[in-house]
Amino acid sequence: MIPIVHHPAYVSAAHANSPTQLSKNGLLRDLLRAEGTRLNWVEPEPMPRAWLEAVHDPDYIAEVIEVRVPAEKERRIGFAVTAAVAERSRHVVGGTWLAGRLALDHGYAANTAGGSHHALAGTGSGYCVLNDLAVAAVRLVEEGTVERLLVVDCDVHQGDGTASLCAGRSGIATYSIHAEKNFPARKARSTLDVALPDGTGDAAYLRALEESLAPLLDSVRPQLILYQAGVDPFGGDRLGRLSLTEAGLVARETLVARLAIQRGIPLASTVGGGYGADTAAIAARHATAILTLGQAYAARTS
Repeated sequence: MIPIVHHPAYVSAAHANSPTQLSKNGLLRDLLRAEGTRLNWVEPEPMPRAWLEAVHDPDYIAEVIEVRVPAEKERRIGFAVTAAVAERSRHVVGGTWLAGRLALDHGYAANTAGGSHHALAGTGSGYCVLNDLAVAAVRLVEEGTVERLLVVDCDVHQGDGTASLCAGRSGIATYSIHAEKNFPARKARSTLDVALPDGTGDAAYLRALEESLAPLLDSVRPQLILYQAGVDPFGGDRLGRLSLTEAGLVARETLVARLAIQRGIPLASTVGGGYGADTAAIAARHATAILTLGQAYAARTS
């Protein structure tokens, strides 16, 4: 069975500025539930405050938990940080850490939220409140679960927050393949960045991904991959600038899984970005990503 990490707090009411980001999780949950006994549902605890403060500024964590994030930071995030959003954010971070732990036991596990790669030390940004990838990575290494970990970010936007928060931390490397001219305007420096021109399609994208990620895996030799499987490289995405087809997204997950499986590396995925009016279609792309990755890992022993 594929371990699926989910918490009821993930499913929050949509908001005007980013209606897909807080409503797609319920649709994704329902699509995955339809898979029945193929999936094993696991509920995370909220990430303890001490681990949040190991990555984010303690003053910012206090603002989030106490629901007093300043208006200028909320503008940068893109929505108000209410009590429900704060609870959701802490559980999402806990969910990505738990998915990482489960992946080590099962080969693959998925968090049905997360991928909040724009959140920085002292503020959220770009629809991201807390950086689940960075916090989970730091905790997994510092608590001794793994010695070497790689964050692989295939969202259409560069993982600037993850790159900056993980920079200089022993045992953690970061990889981002993204549209060069997309948000954020000021990029951070990942261990390896692959910036693609607008309109890059399936063949060129997949070639660039394999030619860059394979040697990095061989160099870093991670014991675990945290994978930001954003679906916004899809050509019809409202905030994307690349031109992948739905078949191209499936090929991307198949490729990432193959590269990891060939090297015996467990993988935990998060959902990442996906934007547009058709929330059901976005949720379906996320579900397909999770099932494609899960099926690839299940096939290892079949």
